[in-house]
Amino acid sequence: KADFINFISDQEWKSIEPVSSWLGPSSFLMSSMSALFQLSMWIRHCHGYLTEHVGMPVWGSYAVFALATLFSGLILGLVS
Repeated sequence: KADFINFISDQEWKSIEPVSSWLGPSSFLMSSMSALFQLSMWIRHCHGYLTEHVGMPVWGSYAVFALATLFSGLILGLVS
């Protein structure tokens, strides 16, 4: 707490360069990064559902995600 107060009162914040716009929290890059983290949490949730509630073995869940990745890559390749 004391370090933060000294940082403000001594105006040390003036010597720090501001974050560039492409690294800002509302930039496209950071929004994309956030979407990837949300996707990873959704995949983790689906993996837990498949293994705990459906009773699928872990390797089966991995196979489902591998096939989904393969087919989504094929579809994106055909579209582009």
